[in-house]
Amino acid sequence: MKYKDYYAALGVARDAGADAIKSAYRKLARKFHPDVSTEKDAEERFKEIGEAYETLKDPEKRAAYDALGAHPQGEEFHPPPDWGRGYGGGANTAGAGTFDDIDLSDLFAGFASGERGRGRNEPAPGRDYEAAIRIPFDAAFHGTELELDLGGAELDEKGVLRHVAHPVKLRIPRGVTDGQRLRVPGKGGGGRRGGPRGDLYLDIRVDDHPLYRVDGADIHVDLPLAPWEAALGTTVKLPTPAGAVELKVAAGAHAGQKLRLKGRGMARQNAAGDLYALVSIVMPTVIGDDERKLYADLAKLSGFNPRPQFGGT
Repeated sequence: MKYKDYYAALGVARDAGADAIKSAYRKLARKFHPDVSTEKDAEERFKEIGEAYETLKDPEKRAAYDALGAHPQGEEFHPPPDWGRGYGGGANTAGAGTFDDIDLSDLFAGFASGERGRGRNEPAPGRDYEAAIRIPFDAAFHGTELELDLGGAELDEKGVLRHVAHPVKLRIPRGVTDGQRLRVPGKGGGGRRGGPRGDLYLDIRVDDHPLYRVDGADIHVDLPLAPWEAALGTTVKLPTPAGAVELKVAAGAHAGQKLRLKGRGMARQNAAGDLYALVSIVMPTVIGDDERKLYADLAKLSGFNPRPQFGGT
């Protein structure tokens, strides 16, 4: 089989700690996610770093990988004698000749966390899966259902590597946020000898919305007002992710003022966050003669000083 340098794929040293490996993976996964990346080889690199992380994040898989030794990227090699038996690979990895027709990722796909040291007839849990998904803002706010294909190579009950289709239907809960990591129990690889399925970990990416900005559980939206609306007060039909609401703006509103709508932010277990409408004053770009006269009259009548910090009037 051909050697793959998983440390180089993630850009970390061979003695890097678990946190450094996780951080490198998340940074690269965001950069090369096919849905957002402009890199020409994004899909290939995304698979490469995912494969590397799948092995290096697991202490036992990493130990087994390190035991293979370091080789140039792409070099043909064979694992040391009895390497598979020492690292939970099963009988099908005992002989050098059995490695010619499989990929390095297939080799490690059969490793389940905690498999080393188990008796041959003991149940073994399935491996955990990790997937990065991107969803629209509305789906994050309301929740959504997804169907993913997480198929890949797994060891069957006889310890033989086979390709297994693994379609998964998921319910993404309301209120997930960008960068959140969700654990879905029992949606990973199948267990061996009656062991439980592994878990699925989802790295959530949420698309930006043209109106709303999320800060924790709170949502912020800009509220432009005309000068006369701010001065006299008004009622605005304000869009929110849950539907438009009538928002009353009191007279004398000023730029930078935040109007709070309780409970209209992102959903949480205990209580939803809030929505804040941030006031801005917008001047008309075209002023007619009559409007100009009214502004001139206002300037003569008003004693308001917008710049008291400058001194004078």
